[in-house]
Amino acid sequence: MKRSDFLRHVSWTGLGLLWSFDSRTGAFLSQRLGSAAAALPTNLNFVQISDTHIGFHKPANEHVDVTLQAAIAAINALSVPPAFVIHTGDLTQLSKPAEFDQARQLLSTLKAPLLTLPGEHDVIGDRGKLYNEQFGSRDRREGLQSWDHSGVHCVSLTNVLDFGTTGQGQIGAAQLELLAKDLTPLASDTPVVVFSHIPLFDVYPKWGWSTADARQAMNLLARFASVTVLSGHIHQVLQRAEGHIHFATAASTAFPLPAPGSAERPDPVVLPEKQRRTALGFRSIALATAKPVQLEEHPLS
Repeated sequence: MKRSDFLRHVSWTGLGLLWSFDSRTGAFLSQRLGSAAAALPTNLNFVQISDTHIGFHKPANEHVDVTLQAAIAAINALSVPPAFVIHTGDLTQLSKPAEFDQARQLLSTLKAPLLTLPGEHDVIGDRGKLYNEQFGSRDRREGLQSWDHSGVHCVSLTNVLDFGTTGQGQIGAAQLELLAKDLTPLASDTPVVVFSHIPLFDVYPKWGWSTADARQAMNLLARFASVTVLSGHIHQVLQRAEGHIHFATAASTAFPLPAPGSAERPDPVVLPEKQRRTALGFRSIALATAKPVQLEEHPLS
């Protein structure tokens, strides 16, 4: 099913650790992840995949195509088929035509409909022209895309076009204006899910792990009773809550990056094969009526 048809239809630490942010102390905390809670009646089940970096060939992972294929096979085998799979950016390493072609070929084997948004690695040199030709959608406006599914309102934002010059994410005035218009008709009890590549909270600005105008977007979302913000970019699972807004970053299928501030630079981390597979993966998301959002991490090990 084409993305536009789907939208019209629906009108290093590894994944064994969950990192959370304590806003009172400014510290990142970790706890061991267990299995997901027992299945509950849900409005929406979907999958997030991120940072596949097709075209990357370095010691941190010489075969990113193989680990992506492993993730796709696991997604296709889920006992509860996802309504859709969303890729939160960095499909490629260097925005090359051959990389986009390979990414598209591999991702086409997903059984569920695929939606994507670009990462900074997907817009190198042309501000996303080639990405839009390969993965773009006519439904996208100024980088924003929105759709509804089973009572849940979903919005994806593009915040990577100026990353090379600003060193951090930027949503921009045009998208923020569209976001305000998009959210205005919604009742405050509508569950909202927001997708971005670069996180919409300050993980570690020194490394570009932040979005300069994220606060403006959060102000628009503050009136909603349930908001889930899912991002990629940092290649690890971190979570943070601000009132009714729950943030979560995702693991990569390509290679892990160091924990915030634990190294001089956020360079790919080289791990033994088994340990690397534990640090790579995808997540499934379940939104249930009157229940907190359920996030389940699926490592590739």
